[in-house]
Amino acid sequence: MDLALLRTFVTVHRAGSFTRAAALLGLSQPAVTSQIRTLERQLGRPLFLRQARGVTPTTIGDELAHKAAPHLDALVEIAETGLDDESSLRTLHLAGPPEFTAERALPALTELTGEDGQGFALRASFGNAEETLEGLAAGHHDLAISTARPRGALLTATPLCDEVHVLVASPHRAEQIGSGLLRHKGAHALEDIPVVEVHESLPFVSRYWASVFDSRPAAPGTVIVPDLRAVLACAAAGAGLAVLPRYLCAEALERGDVVALHYPAVPPLRTYFLVVRTGTLAMPHVARAHDWLLRAADDWG
Repeated sequence: MDLALLRTFVTVHRAGSFTRAAALLGLSQPAVTSQIRTLERQLGRPLFLRQARGVTPTTIGDELAHKAAPHLDALVEIAETGLDDESSLRTLHLAGPPEFTAERALPALTELTGEDGQGFALRASFGNAEETLEGLAAGHHDLAISTARPRGALLTATPLCDEVHVLVASPHRAEQIGSGLLRHKGAHALEDIPVVEVHESLPFVSRYWASVFDSRPAAPGTVIVPDLRAVLACAAAGAGLAVLPRYLCAEALERGDVVALHYPAVPPLRTYFLVVRTGTLAMPHVARAHDWLLRAADDWG
């Protein structure tokens, strides 16, 4: 059986689409369709059910993928290991949310880029979870950091770390609210306080209100800026309250630039996932970066 046909089959099985598999393989869609039909003729059984959007594997297709995929991944690992020597500097393409990637992931990974004989070049891009996962699936990135766990077989996600969210404001705003009023009135004490957020939908504030106060925020966003670092700067300047990851505002809290307004018994959490295309951990530079970030995350309290 032709290994090229099996490689195309496994890619389609993971991608759930001839179009997406073609992009990952660098082939045209008709070429992928032709290869799958050739393999189906050789086996005498259908491997996929064609649908309006993508394909679904038959039971025979699932069985073949289960048997073939580990061996194909092992062959890729052998080939990639042979390429990974001192004369061949591989490039890792990383994508993730701008703040977390800049503050956490990139400083950790740059420690690897200069390792003698083990380093790699690094290229980073920023985007939200949907953009990042779509780019990874399309082959634009090697490794992605996402706050959403992907579905399907094409992408494999590993929990990386949890971030704690903190409700903060400038010291002047905190004095206006008063800790006693917030303790007795809860979210009602914050109804007239302006909100600083990354989007009009108030994703961070809404999540905090739902988790801690079991309600929705009453005040609209006064300052909307699509970067949490800018949200922190605006909150520190007195523009309003904000909900921020603790890692991002920890130093500002220590300096007194902002203060925590509330200390819930169970603070809201958000999980980050480290995501790759299934099978690509066979590539040494991807596997090294993946493992290094997981180890680094142990210290990201």
